[in-house]
Amino acid sequence: MITVDFEKRGSLGLCDFLCESIRAQILSKKLRSGERLPSKRSLAEHLNISVVTVQNAYSRLISEGYISSVEKRGYFVSEPGSEIYRESPRVAQVWSMEEKEREREKYFADFTSNTACMERFPFTQWTKILRRILSSEKSRRIPRIDVHGAWELRCAIANYLAGFRNMDVSPDQIVIGSGSESMYSMIVQFLGTDGIYAVENPGYRTAAEIFSLCGAKCVPASIDAFGMRTDVLEKINARVIHVSPLHHFPTGTVMPYQRRKELLSWAGRKKDRIIIEDDYDSEFRFNGNPIPTLQSGDKNGRVIYINTFSKTLSPSLRISYMVLPKNLVRAFDRRMGFFSCPVSAFEQYALGEFISGGYFEKHIIRMKNFYRNLRNEFVRSLLDSRLSEISSIEESDSGLHFLLRVKSSCPRAELKRRLLMEGIKMQGLEEFYYTPAPHKKGEQVFVVNYSSLQKDRISGTVDALERVFFSKDISSHSM
Repeated sequence: MITVDFEKRGSLGLCDFLCESIRAQILSKKLRSGERLPSKRSLAEHLNISVVTVQNAYSRLISEGYISSVEKRGYFVSEPGSEIYRESPRVAQVWSMEEKEREREKYFADFTSNTACMERFPFTQWTKILRRILSSEKSRRIPRIDVHGAWELRCAIANYLAGFRNMDVSPDQIVIGSGSESMYSMIVQFLGTDGIYAVENPGYRTAAEIFSLCGAKCVPASIDAFGMRTDVLEKINARVIHVSPLHHFPTGTVMPYQRRKELLSWAGRKKDRIIIEDDYDSEFRFNGNPIPTLQSGDKNGRVIYINTFSKTLSPSLRISYMVLPKNLVRAFDRRMGFFSCPVSAFEQYALGEFISGGYFEKHIIRMKNFYRNLRNEFVRSLLDSRLSEISSIEESDSGLHFLLRVKSSCPRAELKRRLLMEGIKMQGLEEFYYTPAPHKKGEQVFVVNYSSLQKDRISGTVDALERVFFSKDISSHSM
């Protein structure tokens, strides 16, 4: 039987504390994979709390992937390889995310993490929706979901894209997947490995690794201040390109209209050319109107649009989607139609209702305000510190990262070692290049993902950065 000491819950509600306690026991292996959990009624009687409290806690843990429910058998700790796991493929990924979360706890501030703030996830509303779906008649007669995913979720996404991104999209064009990585793999299987796949240099290395792993020949294409260059694409004879035009990672560049027009023109000159548009954090543009997507300006049917809910909702909610050009839908169905959608049907229905009910839009507004305030406070603290004497910040009022340029001739490896000693983990811009990175003498450039920075650690983080960059042996190298 699960034992919970509610006297230690402090200001937490009973449901929140029960969730935390069960989650901690799962992570510490006190509750082992595959272990059957007490029924809602027996646990409620044992802990002297209401059945509703236990039900809400179990529903939340199901949505997070820690436990699973098997009809007429009960609740079980999620176990890779078991029947439970086969019903919810996301469980293995959730365990991986938890391992990463424990890894991040080693650091006072981890600026390599680009995950959403879990504390801001609307668990209460999500749990209500999931519980309603699990108890509905529909949950007992869910058919096989084809490769495109649940119709209800695709309709909700299509309506959302029309309102938020001004994209004219049919649900038939949308394909649901378990993370952007699965989308990349599926795209290569669909398009084939003939021809060159070009990726931005510097850029998001995971995409290139997956393209290569799937057998495609992947070539880095240099970018300039405006994004990927079409003359380079012609030179390397690229057939497929992967770009993040609305907020390039890691430089933060926003591709101007003229360059986007050039890319679309490049794609239209040959019938087999394809642009993969990764719109990974478009929701977090803090000033001005949303910038039009490449997809919305595509007249030749050459842009495959990709986005994910991992950054907007939760890193453990591994749901992404892509929008195919209308002229490629039939070909996709012929080639990929035998696949089933890898995402749990329950989660798809829950997310569809979450979006169509307006809860996702409200959550985005809250998260946008939260991240704007977090960014402003962090940037202001950096500018008000001694670091302003030797550093500058490059950002585009968009996305959850910026570049920090520091005047220092100290070897990069030594700087990173000192930062780690202070509990600060950061990556240098050069780590995102496939070729030797251009380097300005006397300067180091860091990529700062601030999405997981805790507000109460901003002051301590800035103090730690000052100690590193202004220590006697380091500052003697500074300009």
